[in-house]
Amino acid sequence: MAKQQGRKLIASNRKARHDYHIEDTFEAGLVLLGTEVKSLRMGRASLIDGYATFRGDELWLEGVHIPEYAQGTWTNHTPRRRRKLLLHRAELDKLMHKTRETGHTIVPLSLYFKDGRAKVEIALAKGKKLHDKRHALRERQDRREVDRAMSARYQGGAR
Repeated sequence: MAKQQGRKLIASNRKARHDYHIEDTFEAGLVLLGTEVKSLRMGRASLIDGYATFRGDELWLEGVHIPEYAQGTWTNHTPRRRRKLLLHRAELDKLMHKTRETGHTIVPLSLYFKDGRAKVEIALAKGKKLHDKRHALRERQDRREVDRAMSARYQGGAR
């Protein structure tokens, strides 16, 4: 079998960018079971309730839902089990230090295959307040209106 090249997106957590201020992102490997990999290759996963926590000096991904593999037998995995994240020690130390500060958390942004290996993009994030979310929505809506007005102006001027 030929080795896969490139990046194939499985799942993304768009709500995380709405709910958190993203400060830094990291790419981490995942320790998975065989049936989890097969289920991911079918493109099935959900990062909505996912988060990462430290247990000792290791980082674990929790709350991520990878459904059971349809053709799996008694060796099938549990859908919301805890999965170990693989990062360099310096990155783990930096994340551990930052998460001890108040308000910081680690959330998954996307789950994908990179050159045939399952990876997760995690972010060091700080929660947004309700007024911050409203402000971001208002800015996005204003930017969209400006773009519409500019494109209408250019289309009208070209005729």
